[in-house]
Amino acid sequence: MKSTGIVRKVDELGRIVLPIELRRTLGIKVKDALEIYVDGASVILKKYEPACSFCDNASDITVYKNKNICGECLTGIKAV
Repeated sequence: MKSTGIVRKVDELGRIVLPIELRRTLGIKVKDALEIYVDGASVILKKYEPACSFCDNASDITVYKNKNICGECLTGIKAV
């Protein structure tokens, strides 16, 4: 993990502010979803990318009946 040297306090509602420079660098825009992970005593925020319900591939995603399906799995399903 790389330190940014940025320190922020948690407010009374449990919120923190991600600095604009960090959001720009990571491509995080207003209303983007972030996933929250815990690794020991560390909290990790990651920009959410929907993945395939079958294989966890995050590219070429199509939504069908509220399920994310990648192109490869979709082709496999069509072949059956």
